[in-house]
Amino acid sequence: MKWNNLQSEACPVARGLSVIGDRWTLLVLRDCFMGVRRFEQMQERLGITRHVLADRLRKLEAAGVLRRELYQRHPPRHEYRLTDRGKAFYPVLVTLIDWANTHVPPPGAPSVTLVSRETRDPISPMLVDAKTGAQITHRTVRAVPTE
Repeated sequence: MKWNNLQSEACPVARGLSVIGDRWTLLVLRDCFMGVRRFEQMQERLGITRHVLADRLRKLEAAGVLRRELYQRHPPRHEYRLTDRGKAFYPVLVTLIDWANTHVPPPGAPSVTLVSRETRDPISPMLVDAKTGAQITHRTVRAVPTE
């Protein structure tokens, strides 16, 4: 299976990976959620080449995850904003952060702690079914092929 062909796969994991499936793309999205919107800021924070960053931003824009907005006319400069599709990725990112802090801990304290915006207290994410409120785990839910 070629990387470019993943978006047409029946498998939702493959289709999702066709949009966000490399480390630079995930780190670009992380920075967008942290309020980083400008190319130069992203490049400086990530230590990524201009070519690779431009490629990832183009792909995210084409996939409808980011949109470019002009913030300066002369010379033209754009910033990158999350679309509704991009914002919908946030729970996946939060889950990855929690998983990494738990199962791939850094030496010393974690660099990011998830906290409630309202109370500022640390939170522990949990995936639940919207209909029943039941926790979703490998023991309670399985993916089955659609017929």
